[in-house]
Amino acid sequence: MKISNTLNTSSTITGFILLGFPCSREGQILLFVLFSVVYLLTLMGNGSIICAVRWDQRLHTPMYILLANFSFLEIWYVTSTVPNMLANFLSDTKVISFSGCFLQFYFFFSLGSTECFFLAIMAFDRYLAICWPLHYPTLMTGHLCTNLVVSCWVLGFLWFPVPIIVISQMSFCGSRIIDHFLCDPGPLLALTCARVPVMEFFWTIISSLLLFLPFLCIMGSYTLVLRAVFRVPSAAGRRKAFSTCGSHLAVVSLFYGSVMVMYLSPTCEHEAGMQKLVTLFYSVGTPLINPVIYSLRNKDMKHALQKFLGI
Repeated sequence: MKISNTLNTSSTITGFILLGFPCSREGQILLFVLFSVVYLLTLMGNGSIICAVRWDQRLHTPMYILLANFSFLEIWYVTSTVPNMLANFLSDTKVISFSGCFLQFYFFFSLGSTECFFLAIMAFDRYLAICWPLHYPTLMTGHLCTNLVVSCWVLGFLWFPVPIIVISQMSFCGSRIIDHFLCDPGPLLALTCARVPVMEFFWTIISSLLLFLPFLCIMGSYTLVLRAVFRVPSAAGRRKAFSTCGSHLAVVSLFYGSVMVMYLSPTCEHEAGMQKLVTLFYSVGTPLINPVIYSLRNKDMKHALQKFLGI
């Protein structure tokens, strides 16, 4: 694809143009193959965890039920961006319709919001298991676990619709070219006919609340967990507690580290290339890595996966 041709014809196109990763035709095909493999591996990895939890009776506990739901979420999170990205690699025009852009915008941020809430309740589950081990079965009941899972999905999908609808009603001027591989608020707001500082401020507030409220819950849970762990007299007991929390802390660090870099500093300060790389890491990289982290550091999960895969 020749970018210059796209730029010249963009004013006649209804919708937006996602530039993605501009390069030669051969480079686009190479990227298509690479991300196709990454997408398939992500589906297989997270799907294997879901199947392992489903078929192994020993994993029918709140911790693993939450993990299976988290893996299900990761499948849809990566699906909200990668299939369109793959189609874009093979397209000459790189066009996404107006409605398609805002649907992707909504589902990408709603699924990301749901992930924030899931990480928080998974930390809460570890807090109950380690700090209240004798009361854990009566505290984290199946009913509570189900309510927490449903609440995550409902809150996640109700967090962003109002601002996204407001942005979709704005007037867009100029080339309508988005130098990104997905419909992101920063590039979209930059294309509006007039700056809307109130909308930008409101978006910053709700994004910050979404990140900080679950993050504070996670940090509070693990502060109490660490305090309880250091009171355990045996080194073996401390190691077991740390291994139980290590996988989740690694996932939290990867996801929150990249998301905060992206959204807690003004979007305009990031170069387009940096925006794409950071977004690519938390939207495509972490769903690929998470199954590896959870399976490698958890003996029960590793055994269930080996049994399910027949290894």
